[in-house]
Amino acid sequence: MRNESADVSSGQTIAKLRVEYSRGRLDEADVSPDPVEQFGRWFDDAWAASVAEPNAMTLATVDPAGKPSARIVLLKSFDARGFAFYTNYDSRKGRELAANPSAALCFFWQPLERQVRIEGTVENVGREESEAYFRGRPRQAQVGAWVSQQSSLITSRAELERIEAEIQKRFEGRPVPLPDYWGGYRVVPRAVEFWQGRPSRLHDRLLYTRSESGAWSIQRLSP
Repeated sequence: MRNESADVSSGQTIAKLRVEYSRGRLDEADVSPDPVEQFGRWFDDAWAASVAEPNAMTLATVDPAGKPSARIVLLKSFDARGFAFYTNYDSRKGRELAANPSAALCFFWQPLERQVRIEGTVENVGREESEAYFRGRPRQAQVGAWVSQQSSLITSRAELERIEAEIQKRFEGRPVPLPDYWGGYRVVPRAVEFWQGRPSRLHDRLLYTRSESGAWSIQRLSP
């Protein structure tokens, strides 16, 4: 049974949680005209600052009925083409992206008081590129891609471990192939926002938007 007084107390404590951001600033004169290049600078800063899993990002998708869902996934590469991650194509996120190939990404690097938001269209990474990435994964992770029918119902943990043992035996002594239902997605950005925490909640927000010609423009948003 829940303790109602404890709930009230917790609610009051949560309401009072507040951190004053003061580690940096974000000025138009200091950023790259290319948001992917600017992202690379910030990602390098996060890496240098030993941010835990700096490639962890929230991925938001929408189902055919317009209902959103979000989860944490890992960025595995980025370049002028966009931001790539890998997963099971038959998972919930895969089904939603098949129905609506648009997504939003969000990175939060708390020690640096920085956030990056990316919105764009989604395309499949080519099979050759997915193969190259899959070959570089640890063998256990390769096996895991065969074991998990991601987002489907299973009866128990024991059932999962039984399937894992079967897959290990099937591929014993030979390379684990890339499953047909597994590979990469690339989010091709149309908008990228860089957010730097500032005192008094007067944060710096710079929004890059891409025109039909492919050129990027930068605007400052109110916090």
